[in-house]
Order: sequence, then structure tokens, then C-alpha cells
Amino acid sequence: MQIKSDGWITGVKQCASPNADERPLESAIDLLVIHNISLPPGEFGGPYIEQLFCNQLDPEAHSYFRGIAHLKVSSHLLIRRDGEIIQFVPLNRRAWHAGESSFCGQSCCNDFSIGIELEGTDEQPFSEAQYTALADISRLILQTYPGITRERITGHSDIAPGRKTDPGQAFDWTRYRQNLSFS
Repeated sequence: MQIKSDGWITGVKQCASPNADERPLESAIDLLVIHNISLPPGEFGGPYIEQLFCNQLDPEAHSYFRGIAHLKVSSHLLIRRDGEIIQFVPLNRRAWHAGESSFCGQSCCNDFSIGIELEGTDEQPFSEAQYTALADISRLILQTYPGITRERITGHSDIAPGRKTDPGQAFDWTRYRQNLSFS
């Protein structure tokens, strides 16, 4: 894998989302946010996450979708249960993943962060393949964006407390950091 100058990563599936825009000129990319998502909640493997991020989710396909099909959201990357990585937004553009958020007193985290979604839930353990893919893609991102340090890798719950709970208690931060060679 390699990050090209246009922000797309070679060697991963690409599915361009319209839910992105340019970052503010003064914003340096220096935060990595880990999320989780499953659609419908608790179910894995279907096409629905991609459809949501590409504004193609059919509100009639599942009763849960009626409440979310109108949302304009995206993430830079999704890591499926089998470790497949899908990129929706070039890393140099602003994906709409964090919503109302703040990190170290700086609001609007979408302006300066990269968002990675793991297919999963707060309660279910993530797969070995996901931890491997997450570590691999994170190392590549850290090499390209040196402003992202150990202290600047966080969960959605940390930048939107009370509003978000992901990646949840099932996410093993120690394991992830050890895979990155962080102690």
C-alpha cells in the first residue's frame, strides 16, 4: 500500500463518497479517529455501510434505515471483519465522520483528522484480520502524517463524549498500540 499525492491509497478498494469536502487551508492533518459501525446494528457483511457512505441506502431495505438514510456521512476508511480495507475519501480531503467534536480544546475534528471505521459494535470483539489491517494502515498514515503521534490517536467516544460510544469497550487499545510498536 502507498498513499498517492491525491490522497488515495493504492492496493485497497475504492468507493468514492460524495460526503466530503476540502479541509480548511490552515488545517494540518494530525489526528486519527477510530470508530465502529454495523448496518443494520449488530449485523456484518452486507452492502449497507458502503451504501450509507455513498448516499445510496434504501430506507425500505430495513426498518432501522428509515432513520438514517438521509444522513450525509462518510469516513476515510472502513475495515471489514475479514480485514478488507475500503477507502471512501482521499486522506487529504475532509470526510464527514466525527460530527460535533473536540480534541484538546480544538473543535471540528473533521477539519484535521482521518477517520477509520471498523465493521463492528461496542460489545463484540473485533477480528484478528481487523487488528492487522488497522495496524498496517495506521503505520502508513503515521509515516505520511507525522503530526499524528501516539497521543493523537483516539476514539470517537473521546472526541464526542456523551454523544458517541465507539469504538466501544470491545476495542483492545493495548493490542492496537502494541501492533503499532507503542507501549
